[in-house]
Amino acid sequence: MGASVTLRGVNFALFSRNATSVVLELYESSRDSKPFKSIRFDPVQNRTGDVWHMEIQGIGAGVLYLYRVDGPAQPAAGFRFDFSKHLFDPCAKAFSAGSVFKSLETDDMSLFPKCIVIDESGFDWKGDHPLNIPLCDSVIYEAHLRGYTVSPTSGVSYPGTYRGFIEKIPYLKKLGITAVELLPVQEFDENENRNENPRTGERLKNYWGYSTIGFFAPKESYAADRSNGACVNEFREMVRQLHLAGIEIILDVVYNHTAEGNEHGYTFEFRGLENNIYYMLEEKDRQFYSNFSGCGNTFNTNHPVVRSFIIDSLRYWVTQMHVDGFRFDLASVFSRAQNGMVVKFPPLPNQIAEDPVLRSTKIIAEPWDAAGTYQAGSFPGGRWSEWNDRFRNEVRRFIRGDESVSTAAATRYAGSSDMYRDRGPETSVNYITVHDGFTMNDLVSYTKKHNEENGEGNRDGSDDSLSYNYGFEGETKNPKIEALRNRQIKNFILGLFISQGVPLFLAGDEFRRTQLGNNNAYCQDNEISWVNWENEKKYRELVRFTQKMMQLRRTHQVFRRKTFFKGGSFVDGAAPDIMWYDADGKIPDWQVLNRFLAGRLEGNKADRIGLAPDNDFYIASNMDLHDMTVILPPLSADRRWVRVVDTSAASPDDIRDPGDEEILASQNRYVLLSGSAIILMSRKTD
Repeated sequence: MGASVTLRGVNFALFSRNATSVVLELYESSRDSKPFKSIRFDPVQNRTGDVWHMEIQGIGAGVLYLYRVDGPAQPAAGFRFDFSKHLFDPCAKAFSAGSVFKSLETDDMSLFPKCIVIDESGFDWKGDHPLNIPLCDSVIYEAHLRGYTVSPTSGVSYPGTYRGFIEKIPYLKKLGITAVELLPVQEFDENENRNENPRTGERLKNYWGYSTIGFFAPKESYAADRSNGACVNEFREMVRQLHLAGIEIILDVVYNHTAEGNEHGYTFEFRGLENNIYYMLEEKDRQFYSNFSGCGNTFNTNHPVVRSFIIDSLRYWVTQMHVDGFRFDLASVFSRAQNGMVVKFPPLPNQIAEDPVLRSTKIIAEPWDAAGTYQAGSFPGGRWSEWNDRFRNEVRRFIRGDESVSTAAATRYAGSSDMYRDRGPETSVNYITVHDGFTMNDLVSYTKKHNEENGEGNRDGSDDSLSYNYGFEGETKNPKIEALRNRQIKNFILGLFISQGVPLFLAGDEFRRTQLGNNNAYCQDNEISWVNWENEKKYRELVRFTQKMMQLRRTHQVFRRKTFFKGGSFVDGAAPDIMWYDADGKIPDWQVLNRFLAGRLEGNKADRIGLAPDNDFYIASNMDLHDMTVILPPLSADRRWVRVVDTSAASPDDIRDPGDEEILASQNRYVLLSGSAIILMSRKTD
């Protein structure tokens, strides 16, 4: 499918079951309003089944093209063919510069992007191969490709581009992450948003990109080289350089809906090719679209044709672009049958999990949709991992100091066995913050959302962020408030990286990136969303703390188990793999334990076959308003507790370098300050 370079020219192949006429239009320039050549497909010679196909000889890579397709125009029956509309090839590998929405709003075809024929063999991978880092060893870093370097503070030569991201690889490697998860980089049109900033009057953007146009194409405007098709190899070079640094790349992909909108939207792709197959339509009146995505339409993901299209797209990104995995936006749409009903054994999730080409890739579900289906802990299809929003919510509440959430926090830190008992802790992708919601800085700086500049009257975004401002709403120079905020951020970072499961960390949280209280910055392509790299120096002590916590996790396998803790009690002198304690050093009464949590991890039972025994660790958190003295669990005579982390201490004592941990003067008790957490490690005495 799509446009494929052959020995004699280019073969074009397009799916449409009910089309009566297909015309291929070739363009000399991306700004041309009219084609230099139109070629009509012969329905006898150029059609096999539902595939219209033709080899055009004498042309090659770089050719620009669009389609026009005719057929029944019966919206009430689900058909929206319109021969006057120019259509994209759904399998196009690249698009030229332009804006489909600006073009259609102004009726100016010179602005309409064109599909580009790409020679897939035209890149030297230099032996690049998948890294296949085990999930349990992964630390994922979520970033917006443009926003990561577009600010002048980034200091890169190619801001906001794939090349600019390459320039930041040394920083990523030093930080200690194992994978970047990029917000959508499949082609989308940022000019889709029609809202205006009420303060400036400027038109807002679709900055995040959750509205795909080209499911096989990297975003053209993210390339430093804006010549036609250059984005493909520039993306590949970024992947190759990330792999050389030992970093995987995971794409945030959107197969639950497309950019064509609802019945009031535009026709420029799927709805003009086979609307009643590509989309879920209302059964009583098929001119209306089922909207389980909250974005106007819903991709008909379990129709065999659409399912094959999605699999082909994923395979392309793995085989031709060397991507290591995918995070699927609103993945519970995949559980809906063609009539929209949620089914127990949907075909698509299982097919993605079992596809032989995709078998070693990482697949992560956002296990809900916009119409109420919530599958956290039960997403179908076998080997899927899931975003764990219960981890986010319950850990936020615990560290904020809410009442009666210690038990819930313990369950989340231990890998959420209540949710993933049959699959293991690697199923849980743990996060405190991601692109959708407050940044970690704003989580401790704002009690309420401040989305006024989104042009929606501050009605958008969550009203319950489980945040707290610690005495002042927003930025402040008050040193006491700032110290509290820094400590709480360290508590969040500590909780994330000692937890069983897969940690997901939001880019810039390591140096307090702020969105000024905006918890839904999907439309803000400006300083609100961009990473301000001046903060890397301003908060270098927090960057160091983050680096050291990642290093601690990477060094000690007790934090990276493949199976859940078994617990138990001491038998014949053998310690259980985990023991929980109250502040008095006793087994806690979970019904009354409040604002405190402590546990001991047994290093000899770290669940990693073939690895040497690990150290024992004692981890305790005091989220109460008062300091407390905690009783430490006893060690054997040849071991001592050493302090690795105390979030109440100033840098560098907040987290000590390996080999420089402090031996505690008292091996029996520890004064744990209010709103702080500690990590102690057992060490043999000389």
